[in-house]
Amino acid sequence: MSGAKIIISIPEGKIRDYIDGTIRKDTPEEYVRQTVEKRLVNEHKYLKEQIKVEFGVQMGSGKKRADIVIFPDDLSEEERKDQHNISIIIECKKESVKPTDKNNGIEQLKTYMAACNNCEWGMWTNGLHKTVYKKIINDKKKTVFEEFNDIPSADGSTDESERLNRNTLIKAYEDNLLFTFKTCHNIIYVNEGLQKQPAFFEFLKIIFCKIHDERNLLKPIEFYTTSKERNYKDGQATVYKRISKIFNEVKKRHGQIFEKSDELKLHPRTVTFLVAELQKYALLSTDIDIKGKAYEELVGANLRGDRGEFFTPRNVMKMTVDMINPQDNEKVLDSSCGTGGFVVTAMNFVINRLTAKLEKQYGIKEGWSTDVRKVFNEKISEIAAENFYGFDINPDLVKATKMNMVMNNDGSGSILQLNSLLPPQEWSEETKKHLAQALGIAAINIRNHKSIGLFDIIVTNPPFGSKIPVKDQQILEQYEIGYI
Repeated sequence: MSGAKIIISIPEGKIRDYIDGTIRKDTPEEYVRQTVEKRLVNEHKYLKEQIKVEFGVQMGSGKKRADIVIFPDDLSEEERKDQHNISIIIECKKESVKPTDKNNGIEQLKTYMAACNNCEWGMWTNGLHKTVYKKIINDKKKTVFEEFNDIPSADGSTDESERLNRNTLIKAYEDNLLFTFKTCHNIIYVNEGLQKQPAFFEFLKIIFCKIHDERNLLKPIEFYTTSKERNYKDGQATVYKRISKIFNEVKKRHGQIFEKSDELKLHPRTVTFLVAELQKYALLSTDIDIKGKAYEELVGANLRGDRGEFFTPRNVMKMTVDMINPQDNEKVLDSSCGTGGFVVTAMNFVINRLTAKLEKQYGIKEGWSTDVRKVFNEKISEIAAENFYGFDINPDLVKATKMNMVMNNDGSGSILQLNSLLPPQEWSEETKKHLAQALGIAAINIRNHKSIGLFDIIVTNPPFGSKIPVKDQQILEQYEIGYI
C-alpha cells in the first residue's frame, strides 16, 4: 500500500544500526559507533551507500572486521566489496578501552589501514579520545601515519586551510555535541590532571571563546587550529596565544561571570586539542535542545553536589513552560534554578515567539541582514536582563546558569546566589540592591515574604526533599502548607 508507514519493533537491549538497519546489541561500544555513523552522514555528508559496517578485511591468512569503512561515491556495489578500494577506516571502542591497548588500540587501526592499499585515512575513537591518521609515503618510500584533526568530509575538504570559513561551520546533530563535550572534558583530564569542577570551568572558558568568535561576524575566524599547529609545540603556542586574545575580549564582555584576573590555566597543547574538537561547529545556530542536553549533562556530571540536588528532566521543563505560556513582558523566576534549565527554556520560548514575528517581516532567520541580527540580539539581551531571574544557593551553579544563558542566547539575565528559603529580611543588602535595581523598585520594599510578589511566573523544582529536610521554623512559617 503506497505511503503506508512501516513500524519496526526493536527488542529491549537492542539497537537498529543507523547505516544498514541491522539490529545489534545495545552496548557501550555500539553507542560510540552509532554516534560516529550519524556524524558521518549529517556532518561529513557521506552517503549511507558509501559506508559499510562490520566490513571483513583480509589480514594475512585470517580475516578481521573493521567497525566502519567508507568507499568513494563513484564506485559500483561490486567494487565496494574490495578492501583495496576503501578510502577511510574507523574503529570504535567503548570508553574503557585505551588508545594504547595492545589488541584494540590505535595500532589495530594502523594494521587495517596498511592491509588496504588505497586507504588513506583512519580514525580511532572510544567516545572520549579520538585519533585521526593520514597514511603517507615519505621521501624514503616508507609508510608513515601523520596525525590530523579530523577525517575529510565527503567533498574532500580537510582542516588544512589556514583559517576556517564561517560558511563552512556546521550545526551539531543529536548526541554529537554531547559526544564532543565529553571528549573535550576527557582531554583536559588526561593532559592536566584537574578535578571535575575546575576542569569543567576551564572547558567553559574555551566554549565562551568559541561563541565570542562566532559572534564576531565582521572579522575572520580566530578560533581555529591547523593539523600542523596541533602536532608541534610552536604551533600549539601560536594557538594558545590566539585563544588567549579572544578570552581577554570575553572577560570584558562578561564581567559578571569572569574576573579581570582570570586567565586560561590549561597548557597550550590542551587548548589546541580542544579547539581542534570544537572548531567546525556553529554553536550559536545549533538547535537549542541539543546544546541544552549536552551542557546540562556535562554540568550534572561535574557540579552536582552531595546535598540531594536533582536536575529536572528537559522534557518535563519544556512541557511545564508550554503549559504556562510566558508572554513577552512577563517576569519569570526560578527560585532554585540549579543549572538554569527552567530559565533558559522559558526564555527560549519567548525568543522563539519573537523570532517568528521577525520572520514574517524579514524572511527566515538564516537570511537576515547584519542590521536585523544586531537588533534581534540586542532585544534578546534586553529580555534576558529585564524578565528572567534565577536564584540558587550554590555559587558554582549560579555561574553555570549564567554560562548556560549566554551559550543559548546573548544575555545572562539576573541570576543571583541566594538561599531563597530564607526570609527576605535575612538576604544580604547587596543581593536586595541588585534585585531591586533589576526590577526597578526600591530595595527597602523587599522586606518580608509578603512583599516579594514581584514576578508574574514562578517555574521551579523547589528545594525540598528527603536528603535536604527543612525544619527551621522561621523558614516554614512563611508557607501556608510548609508546617505540620
